[in-house]
Amino acid sequence: MKDFFKLKENNTTVSTEIVAGVTTFFTMAYIIFVNPAILSLNPGMSWNSTFVATILASAVGTMIMAFFANVPFALAPGLGASAFFTFVLCKQMGFVWQEALAIVVICGFFIVLITLTKLRKTIVEAIPDFLKDSISCGIGLFIAYIGFKNASFLNFLSDAGNYVLLDNGNVISNSQTVPSLALFNNPHALLGLIGLVVMIILFVKRVKGAIFLGILISIFFGIPLGLVDGSKIKFFDFHSIISIKDISFCAFSSNGMGMLFSDINKVILTLTALFALLLSVTFDAIGTFIGAGKISGIFDTKKEAQLTCQKGFSSKFERAFFADGVASCIGGIFGTSSVTTYVESASGISAGGKTGLTSFVVAIMFLLCLPFSSLFNIVPPEATAPALIIVGVLMMSSALRIKWTDYQEAIPAFFTLSIMTFAFNISYGIAAGFIFHCIVKLAQKKVKDIPPILAGTSLLFLINFIIMAIRG
Repeated sequence: MKDFFKLKENNTTVSTEIVAGVTTFFTMAYIIFVNPAILSLNPGMSWNSTFVATILASAVGTMIMAFFANVPFALAPGLGASAFFTFVLCKQMGFVWQEALAIVVICGFFIVLITLTKLRKTIVEAIPDFLKDSISCGIGLFIAYIGFKNASFLNFLSDAGNYVLLDNGNVISNSQTVPSLALFNNPHALLGLIGLVVMIILFVKRVKGAIFLGILISIFFGIPLGLVDGSKIKFFDFHSIISIKDISFCAFSSNGMGMLFSDINKVILTLTALFALLLSVTFDAIGTFIGAGKISGIFDTKKEAQLTCQKGFSSKFERAFFADGVASCIGGIFGTSSVTTYVESASGISAGGKTGLTSFVVAIMFLLCLPFSSLFNIVPPEATAPALIIVGVLMMSSALRIKWTDYQEAIPAFFTLSIMTFAFNISYGIAAGFIFHCIVKLAQKKVKDIPPILAGTSLLFLINFIIMAIRG
């Protein structure tokens, strides 16, 4: 073990790596609660099956990072990707969950492809830094908005006659519908508020694993409020593990990959979804590697530059990025959203983790949770919702790098953030940012400053909007 992970070469020990792995796990363990809560909103994806898929995808993805890249990074389904999967791909774009899983697998394949070629250089350099930052911020606001809804903090008011009731029971309302702050006189909103306050206090106190501990404390308060039923707990529930068969490998079924390109009308929609997910996952991974890796010196500016100017696996950065792409495919195969590298890995790095042994410990910790699905299933959405809000807060830091006094950056960045949040659609936010960036450059007569890949993508987005408008 010492020789395989090169502990001596990296100036670390087995005990230090184990402590670092346990630290990382508890800072990101909230995903075990939150991800199934989001994915199980899709009919056909049960809580138990998505729980098992989340754990297996996290464990396998993290092990790939440990053994192939030998770096202390842990992976799990990304909250932004999970929200994109449920609320954009399935609920807004109309893909069935099998098709959405196929999109996840294809996206992971493209991430691997751009790691093996110089195409990554074209993509990374084509998107201005301020747009990358605004995409990150927008996803943070998107996730936080879901948190506010799940915490029962919001009510939505609509004037009579300003909505249409569809045959499937859904309601389409017009712009007269406005959100308002809920009255905190019901147990659901009260539990959400208690959990949020607890997590904020833990974060301010810099307590490690603040999100995970906050969820546990919320569960405790949920008992007297009548929202947690402890009688349903069944330890070592191995039966739930079998439920993974209901969603795993469905990406390759006739309802999955086979349907994506069978209808010509779906091709543009599929390509739009793929590109939006690719951008989100790619830049999220790069940002995590650079940000968390610099804490320990694993990745420096020189190694960051190698990402855009070299092929193959000449550095840990290259191997880590490749492992992240493979893990994205793993997520779709098991039946969950895109697996990505977690910024919470920085907690383990800060605790001394320097090698893949830290990641291996995290993977084992995930697997140990498999028999306890009923224990995790008693958690109400109001207990996990504050975690989404806190993650949204953490993702807003990149807004500092946007020059808000420069209209060239401020206008595209603003529309990325606002459309992504107000329209409740990640891909539309990305589309708005790209399109308004092109408009600004055209207004300044700086057409040559628009990278071809960005111009082409903006055109595809516009065509998609036009087709949607014609279809009504």
